[in-house]
Amino acid sequence: MPVSFFSEGRRLLLLALPLMVSQLAQTGMSFVDTVMAGRHNEVSLAAVAIASSLWIPAFLTVTGILMAVTPIIAHANGARRTGEIQHTIQQALWLSLFVGVGFLILLRHLGGIFELLEMETAVRIQAQGYLEAVSWGIPALAAFQVFRSLNEGFHQTRPYMYVSLAALLCNIPLNYILIYGKFGLPAMGGVGCGWATTTVIWLQLFLLVAHTLYNRTISATHWLADWQLPDREMLMAILRLGLPIGISILIESSMFTLIALFIAQLGATVVSGHQVAMSFASLVFMIPLSFSIAITIRCGYTLGGNRPAQARAIGGMGIIITVATASISSTVMLLFPEQIASLYTSSPQVKSLAMELLFLAGIFQFSDAVQISAAGALRGYKDTRFAFVVVLISFWGLGLPLGYTLGLTDFWGAPTGPQGFWTGLIAGLTLSALLLGGRFIHLSHKRIEMADHCSTIGESPNI
Repeated sequence: MPVSFFSEGRRLLLLALPLMVSQLAQTGMSFVDTVMAGRHNEVSLAAVAIASSLWIPAFLTVTGILMAVTPIIAHANGARRTGEIQHTIQQALWLSLFVGVGFLILLRHLGGIFELLEMETAVRIQAQGYLEAVSWGIPALAAFQVFRSLNEGFHQTRPYMYVSLAALLCNIPLNYILIYGKFGLPAMGGVGCGWATTTVIWLQLFLLVAHTLYNRTISATHWLADWQLPDREMLMAILRLGLPIGISILIESSMFTLIALFIAQLGATVVSGHQVAMSFASLVFMIPLSFSIAITIRCGYTLGGNRPAQARAIGGMGIIITVATASISSTVMLLFPEQIASLYTSSPQVKSLAMELLFLAGIFQFSDAVQISAAGALRGYKDTRFAFVVVLISFWGLGLPLGYTLGLTDFWGAPTGPQGFWTGLIAGLTLSALLLGGRFIHLSHKRIEMADHCSTIGESPNI
């Protein structure tokens, strides 16, 4: 069946737009936490910032592992295999329980790391308290991702958007009450911010479960009926898909953390300029990320319906659309760097450095768009291990070492500071784009050949 560019583009856009709003709402919660903790006092701000360096990687890893549920559900939905959906969601919830409790225990013990660092006692106590508070939200976060994936597998991304917006609206008053101590409660500072985050995560889970229970399309799968005990084979199948995703996200996020730590020695002005450019680039990244998830949903659904040629067209079309949106964000960064930097700072020195880095960010928009959208398409094909290897090679094998040697050593000549690290980012993202794009072309062509061969001999392809 031929794929209409406009009709499929419209489907991808309808899936991606709610995801963009959702991602911005989630980013908004982190922004609110930082601002409100900072307005309390410097101790609270420092505690939240330090504890978040452990909390956010855990958050991303748990979310990444359970993102594997989306392509599995999309495949089963496309093939109209209701029983498989029921079995997958039940086993995924068991897995979310194991993962959630495991990371809860891990986070509660990681707080001891702060005792090894040189920091003020007040900051250390609040950082440990924040980490202990948010650890109680990890089990809810894991279960929430399963229900989010279930809805996405049915092409329903708006529920996640509504829940994220509700969470953002609730996060503000909860922070106010718990950080500053209102309605008879003690002022908890940064620790209160952690309890507000946990409360919001559990609220998100409750709202999405309620929606799922009352959704007729999803309820028709009878996912709650005939509840089964943990199935080792299915749990391992989800982990085989999900672990590479979770570890890939962890590797990528840790790279940005390490860059910030490496350039810290260059002074506050350099760190601030880097943070301004990175903050805007991260905000813009929500657009290709949302398209990537939409591509996963559409490719998975189409492959489940045994239409590999259409899946290849959808994946290729999704990459083209994502790159087209990247051209817009790149143009904005290249033409209006001063205006963007002025939104964050009034310091001429910080603004000047941020403008240079925004130019480099504008360049890597294209390779970033290709690599994230190609990774999304490959997830739709249930191919995640190759992407994990690519991320490991591109970021840790090329991007970070190249950036470090360019930025802080004289190996290539005079050290270039943060510009060297951002050049390394461009190199790493470009390599990742080439490898993931090539993998998608190869795998999608192979699936079409497999389907044609099975059709010739009268068998059903196992895709």
